[in-house]
Amino acid sequence: MGAGPAGVYAADILTKSDVDVQIDLFEKLPAPYGLVRYGVAPDHPRIKGIVGALQKVLDKPSVRFFGNVEYGVDIKLDDLRQFYNAVIFSTGASCDRPLDIPGIDLPGSYGAADFVSWYDGHPDAPRTWPLTAKSVAVLGVGNVALDVARVLAKSADELLVTEIPPNVYEGLAASPVTDVHVFGRRGPAQAKFTPLELRELDHSPSVEVIVHAEGIEFDEASLAAIRSDKQVSMIVKTLQEWAIRDVGSRPRRLHLHFLEAPVEVLGTSSVSGLRTETQELTGDGNVRGTGVYTDWDVQAVYRAVGYLSTHLPDIPFDHVSGTIPHLAGRVLDLDEVPIPGVYVTGWIKRGPIGLIGHTKGDALETITSLLEDLDSLPRAASSPDANHAASSPDGSRAASSPDGSRAEDPSDASHTEASRDAIVEFLEQRAVPFVTNEGWSRLDLHEMALGALEGRERVKVVSREEMTAISNG
Repeated sequence: MGAGPAGVYAADILTKSDVDVQIDLFEKLPAPYGLVRYGVAPDHPRIKGIVGALQKVLDKPSVRFFGNVEYGVDIKLDDLRQFYNAVIFSTGASCDRPLDIPGIDLPGSYGAADFVSWYDGHPDAPRTWPLTAKSVAVLGVGNVALDVARVLAKSADELLVTEIPPNVYEGLAASPVTDVHVFGRRGPAQAKFTPLELRELDHSPSVEVIVHAEGIEFDEASLAAIRSDKQVSMIVKTLQEWAIRDVGSRPRRLHLHFLEAPVEVLGTSSVSGLRTETQELTGDGNVRGTGVYTDWDVQAVYRAVGYLSTHLPDIPFDHVSGTIPHLAGRVLDLDEVPIPGVYVTGWIKRGPIGLIGHTKGDALETITSLLEDLDSLPRAASSPDANHAASSPDGSRAASSPDGSRAEDPSDASHTEASRDAIVEFLEQRAVPFVTNEGWSRLDLHEMALGALEGRERVKVVSREEMTAISNG
């Protein structure tokens, strides 16, 4: 389930194996690519370029795309087993991890994932966003935190060259924000963002990046990390340089605070401030509170403390780690025994850590297990003459039929086509308005045509109904 990077990479590896395979990728959204389309900031064209490689996989004759099909709503695990010998769940992680501090549920306190969905034009996100705060706090020092802070601080006109839809531009253009404060609980050597992401903060002509020097401290573990890790060294060097430079006169300011842990969101009816406790390093890269508190005058708080996967119907789930229990990608039941023909890959397998490229290693491990299990895979009820495996990320499923040899009898070929049509008939009988490869191509071309009218690469269509209507002609 899911047609984000995890599912597409799994499909790609399957197509490159020695097994004759047919793959169906199911996605709950009308468009593929998962977090590449709906989780990466619009001013990251380099990362967005990954879609070219993903599309090449979708273009393979053995791969079909079924968009706008939601697992647990439009189709169940028992249904999938009728059509496929194996199912791979790769539904990713799209929810915000909670932060248990007083006041976190006040109006004006938001999850970063929800805000990212809004500015990326996710069809299930609200069309408007309450951008009324002059001073904003962002909690966390990962790449998502910096994305959120950068989008909040930049002028809307700077983002108008990207694919943001009109409602997002209008919302950002009306924002009165002047200051965005990013808070990290630990020191600069423990920051989770990348050097590239950090340096991009300083590229905006309208945003002054200010590093507060009192948080630039290092302990023994920090110094060891700086010496051994080139990325950490680059991050620390950049932050140190920014901490001692003169503050310029750009109209908006983005503040970076380290060794400040959020302990309470202040306010009664809505957010009126944030209280943090100054931390000190303990020698091993961890921190402890000093008992020194600061109240910051902010009117909105965004928590970017991690993503979280959601529990899927009929599939075991570890609610502590937010992952599906598995053994090398084989989904385990409550007795820790592999469930025949059911696999997992991506963030719902390993947790929401690592960059997109790390997903390939996950997919390789899972597909290796699937191929090792070929002889013992359950037979799909709709295709008794062929093995079928299904794999999918972010809400899609990939159906594959590893059929070791080709029968010479023409009736075998017609049976294979009939079995592939069975899932189409199933979805049509349930009146599911699914989107095919051809439908996605129509939507893709439509968005690029909208962009061409404004001198942009594309302009996203936001409404699910409009997306499916365009896809289905």
